[in-house]
Amino acid sequence: MPHPLLTARGIHKHFPGVHAVNNVDATFHLGEVVAVIGENGAGKSTLMRIIAGVDQPDAGEIQLEGQPVTISSVSQATDLGIAFIHQELNLADNLSIAANIFLGREPKRFRPFNLIDFPTITRQTEGILSRLSLDLSPHRLVGDLSIGQQQMIEIGKALSQSARLIIMDEPTSSLTHHETRRLFSLIRELKGQGVCIVYISHRLMEVNEIADRVIVLRDGQNSGELQKDEIEHSRMVALMVGRDSTDFYQPQTRQTGAVRLQVENLVVPGLSNQPISLSLRGGEVVGMAGLVGAGRTELAESIFGIRQPVSGSISVDDQQIRINSPKDAIQAGIFLVPEDRRLHGLITAFTIRDNIALPGLGRYQMVGFIQRKTIEGVAEKMVEELSIKTTSINQELGLLSGGNQQKVAIGKWFSLQPKVLLLDEPTRGVDVMSKSEIYQLIDQLAEMGIAILAISSDLEEILRISDRVLVMHKGILAGQLNRDQLTEETIMHLATGTV
Repeated sequence: MPHPLLTARGIHKHFPGVHAVNNVDATFHLGEVVAVIGENGAGKSTLMRIIAGVDQPDAGEIQLEGQPVTISSVSQATDLGIAFIHQELNLADNLSIAANIFLGREPKRFRPFNLIDFPTITRQTEGILSRLSLDLSPHRLVGDLSIGQQQMIEIGKALSQSARLIIMDEPTSSLTHHETRRLFSLIRELKGQGVCIVYISHRLMEVNEIADRVIVLRDGQNSGELQKDEIEHSRMVALMVGRDSTDFYQPQTRQTGAVRLQVENLVVPGLSNQPISLSLRGGEVVGMAGLVGAGRTELAESIFGIRQPVSGSISVDDQQIRINSPKDAIQAGIFLVPEDRRLHGLITAFTIRDNIALPGLGRYQMVGFIQRKTIEGVAEKMVEELSIKTTSINQELGLLSGGNQQKVAIGKWFSLQPKVLLLDEPTRGVDVMSKSEIYQLIDQLAEMGIAILAISSDLEEILRISDRVLVMHKGILAGQLNRDQLTEETIMHLATGTV
């Protein structure tokens, strides 16, 4: 029997105060898709960073095709045929697609002058874009692309390296349904060519569909392994968290109240000229589905005052309001938790206390002086009520897991007693346990009478949390589905304009 392509044995890695990877073993064979799953902090990304040469292990051995190897750098990993597609995009916005794909590996011509061979770069980039089903020019700036398109360009970089082992860390977190289907088709194509794909994801439905084998990590250690015929949601969850999946979030039947938010004939700049009308009731969770680029975020930003609507009206509790800025929306009780929490929702270098306090500083002042005791009390209350896992309200936010950062992003608005809460991708990049806790938090907010609009590209999530669903397609509101009409198929028909 041939050797595995890569074997990791007894891998250890320490960071200050944390044993991130503790005696982990893993094997990867050519022509297979191996999912590596676990909660945030389980050691998945650290193990992959070691294999990809980003970090060095404190102990343990890596073998490539049966021979011990030391992978001391990313460039060495690349030379060995290992590519790592990070969850956090690593692209240069001011460069073209072609320049990004071949950055640092540009083919040369006219030796000994070593001039960059731009025609070859362009030609090869066109071939890669065709494989990715992206109708884009190689010369287009990456900064002009959507997040989903940028994610596909990251995958294109790995394809350009002719890698034998490709590590994909949360590759579908920013992809549309169509892009995800194309990615899966590409993964199967690469698998058929003998490439090994290591697939890291919190989306267990995807793991169930695409993986040949699952390696589960918990608290930095091996928790178990599942073969193809053993892969199912409940078994994966049990290995990840040490409990049965029935202990987790179960959808609630909610009692809704009067209309809290009424949007009438809103024309959003940059979308179609067709007006959009919608309403949210107190205590109701309304999901908003649609493909990336359908206009969901733009609509939420118009309601919140980031974008100025061309026309239309917005009312809260039957009172029409004029929103010229987020400040007006906040005063009216409308709050937005943005899709990119690290870029637009939080200041990760600040403490938990300061992040929670920032939006309400005007409320925490007396004759011009900030009341620190009041702020600390509010922060302590949010940490307790939202079950934020931290050693102190004075802990730097960037040191928290993604799920706990998201709780802080919600908590800073929760502390201001919202009437309407707009959640854009509320569980993007968080693990199954944190998702469950955020779903319970959404239930808690709804029970308080808050009207919630939850934008999500995760159809499993939409189906799980929504009382009804609004679906957008190419800048228009394509339709509404009540709870008894909700299936992935009915949502996708509207999202793709086939109904």
